[in-house]
Amino acid sequence: MNATIPSSLDIPPVPSRHAADHGVNSAVDWSLVAGELTGLNVITAPRQRRALSKDFFWYSPALTEALGDCVADLVVRVGNEADVMRVAAVAARHRLPLTVRAGGTGNYGQCVPLTGGLVLDVTGMQRVLEIAPGRVRVEGGARMHDIELAVRETGQALRIWPSTWRVATIAGFIAGGFGGVCSTAHGVLRDSGNLLRCRVVTVEPQPRVIELEGDAIQQVHHAYGTNGIITEVEVALSPSGDWVHVIALFPRYRQVLNLGIAASHPSLHSFLSSAVDARFSPYYPTLDSRFPSDRHAMFAMIAPASLAAFQALVARCGGEVSMAMSEPELEAAGLPPAYECAYNHTTSQVLKVDRRFSYLQVAYPQPFDPAIVERQMARFGEDVWQHQEFAMMYGRYATCGLVLARWQGTEHQYGLIRSIESDGCMIFNPHVLTIEDGGMKTIDSAQIEFKKRADPMGLMNPGKTRGWSRTMARPPWPS
Repeated sequence: MNATIPSSLDIPPVPSRHAADHGVNSAVDWSLVAGELTGLNVITAPRQRRALSKDFFWYSPALTEALGDCVADLVVRVGNEADVMRVAAVAARHRLPLTVRAGGTGNYGQCVPLTGGLVLDVTGMQRVLEIAPGRVRVEGGARMHDIELAVRETGQALRIWPSTWRVATIAGFIAGGFGGVCSTAHGVLRDSGNLLRCRVVTVEPQPRVIELEGDAIQQVHHAYGTNGIITEVEVALSPSGDWVHVIALFPRYRQVLNLGIAASHPSLHSFLSSAVDARFSPYYPTLDSRFPSDRHAMFAMIAPASLAAFQALVARCGGEVSMAMSEPELEAAGLPPAYECAYNHTTSQVLKVDRRFSYLQVAYPQPFDPAIVERQMARFGEDVWQHQEFAMMYGRYATCGLVLARWQGTEHQYGLIRSIESDGCMIFNPHVLTIEDGGMKTIDSAQIEFKKRADPMGLMNPGKTRGWSRTMARPPWPS
């Protein structure tokens, strides 16, 4: 990398892993706690506790070092909201750190118990409760793909879902996600109308249920599970439809980006638009000539009625279509769907083979200028492999990057971050533990005020938000 590393890198400190520093109990009789949870599925075996204390933080070497040995003292698997309230009451009575987990597909350590304590596994809460025109109501632990299969029977479809939807749960997506597949058509989760309602259980000696509707859900959206237990969710649906999974190939990366801009138009019914550097090609061997190592690619999901128009755009931008198949055709051929060549699936494909890499999330100034990416490709060479997502955000088209970055130590990574920021880009840093340091940059006061209502003792996911201090806890606990 040719970028100069700044003399002051402002690397955020790792939050304390000592329970007492967060105002939670550091001297717990866990046999007593387990006794109070009799009748629930309480997991005490060390190997299972370790497995259920992890998410995909291993994408980041920095988080691997910080979180690799974090383990819950007990894991409790729950099957309904009454179980959740019982666990929340026990956590409050004993002042126990409480971390909620579901599919564990997050990349930032959201469901890793930084200070030990209780991990609450909600994957048993997976019922689809109600399907109605334009909406579906489900329990928080329901997997996104299972929800999609259920609503398809009524001719409807989820509006947004993560590329990991076969494992990811709806509450986990709301607590840690932002956008995903179909964001080209329906925006991001924060866009009004996508999230309709949710139920949140409080962590108190006598837990309550708080119902949030519409934009009030933003109080728990992307809060890393720090301010309430989401037990039930209602989200908007759209009419279901077919899509064609398309790969378009280009000799120059600028041409792929030009296609992404040209395809960002309301007349084109697109559900995914992912530009991927040719250097990712060897990690998708089943695609073979459909994604060769000498061609950059656009992975797209296009409505059949818009396919001809998309193919014309590909030709106009100097490319050619190497694949256009339905999902059943892909499954029959043993090929991955386009969404598994998008978002952080690209990172995952490389890291399965080569752990010398990690990634960064980049938001580009709008309107998007491909020249920024071209300059960075020239500047960083083999240190950074390009990958951009084109989507709608807050009613406007936007471009974000999930670029692969060769890991050469923390200081080098922060030098890379500062160099990218010098081009006017914003980095959502996946190598830190707190909400604010990762991307928000400022404390979300609405989320902290809601934490005072839903987690007044400060027990949930301690250390994951800088907006909360132990002095805020009620009742005040002695130092």
